[in-house]
Amino acid sequence: MSEKFITIKEVALNNNCPECFSKDGLRLTFKQKFMENNFYKSITKEVTQKLDCKTCNTTIYPVQWTDDIERVFEYHQKALTPKKTSTYLKKLSWIAILFIAVVIAGIVFTVLYAQL
Repeated sequence: MSEKFITIKEVALNNNCPECFSKDGLRLTFKQKFMENNFYKSITKEVTQKLDCKTCNTTIYPVQWTDDIERVFEYHQKALTPKKTSTYLKKLSWIAILFIAVVIAGIVFTVLYAQL
């Protein structure tokens, strides 16, 4: 089963970077978990966030956030509308369901026919 995180929103922040103090390098990225295997595809409700500085190429962890960055993060988190959770069954799962239904119908038919 493969799990991927798909970017659903990326925002450039005007706050100062806590590392290099640049005002134009911060990028806040929200990603949503996407799972896929041979039987289904699924979008989960799990959302992660990451704050990077493109100027000094560092990841800014929440411990390093200033109060201003925290306020801007909370604003964007409230404004975020993640993709709706869904599950899509692939062709292989439909074949398996159909096969199981045919086997059950065959067993039921055999039991009913044997009683006559």
